[in-house]
Amino acid sequence: MNNTDPRPLFVRALDQTQQLVDTTGPDTLDLPTPCDEYDVRTLLGHLLTVSARIDLALNGGDPLTIPVVTTGVDDVPAAWKERRVSLDETLADNAVLGRVCTLPWGTLPGAAAIAAYTGELATHAWDLAKATGRLDQLDQDIAAHVLPMVRQFVPADVRGGHVPFGPVVPVADDASPYDQLAGWQGRRP
Repeated sequence: MNNTDPRPLFVRALDQTQQLVDTTGPDTLDLPTPCDEYDVRTLLGHLLTVSARIDLALNGGDPLTIPVVTTGVDDVPAAWKERRVSLDETLADNAVLGRVCTLPWGTLPGAAAIAAYTGELATHAWDLAKATGRLDQLDQDIAAHVLPMVRQFVPADVRGGHVPFGPVVPVADDASPYDQLAGWQGRRP
């Protein structure tokens, strides 16, 4: 993995999320997720928002102008794919790595923003996989790569408010990378 360019890992996280979105059946939309306020339908709407926010932020816009959850979408996989086309175009521009990006939690260069959003996508992929019984479909290598960064930049002692995670949930030292990531993000693996 190229440590200076976060895009390859980010694209893997996008691909993984897209595969989960594409294969989420209508019979699962009302299932609860590890996010107390979201069922699967709402989580899918949030993932649509995340993809749009990422693209907007990487293009110098304010991601907070987009609602937290995208609603009123009948075909989430099609909407995801439309947003993905735009996001892939944004990622293809090497200038994105140095572009100043405003994220909900701070201003960062594009490379750091991409790395941060990789952690968000990985976490929400776990949420969706957990809710729909598909944890075995997750790429543990993605979680292994983002876990150190998430531990560094999402403080364990300050939760709530602008850090939208519950307290760290302890997991075994030999737990899978995704279980460790979920626990750090306040989820119960």
